[in-house]
Amino acid sequence: MSDKFFFKGRRTPKPAYGESGYNTKRQAKPGTQAKPLILSVQTNERQAEIQLILEAHKLFATISVDASTDENIAELEAIINKPKAVTAEAKINRNDPCTCGSGKKYKKCCGG
Repeated sequence: MSDKFFFKGRRTPKPAYGESGYNTKRQAKPGTQAKPLILSVQTNERQAEIQLILEAHKLFATISVDASTDENIAELEAIINKPKAVTAEAKINRNDPCTCGSGKKYKKCCGG
């Protein structure tokens, strides 16, 4: 409650900036210049392919070429193939035209 209406002799101090709900300890997003992705490929041709994908998605990465290790581009695939949110279709109202194409209202045809 406000001290303006219920004043009992002492004002409550306002909270400090760091405690007021702002996220002051933000982490850098992966794929930015501050935190580039770490990828490894086996050939220079594959490195060029990955570089084109990075440029298309405006991402940053450090790509190491090493034929003795397996290809590791899991971080890149995780960012590119983010799952999409599923949205439900709008519910049919009683007075809307029926979806079966009869021309009647939904409540008179298939709704009940």
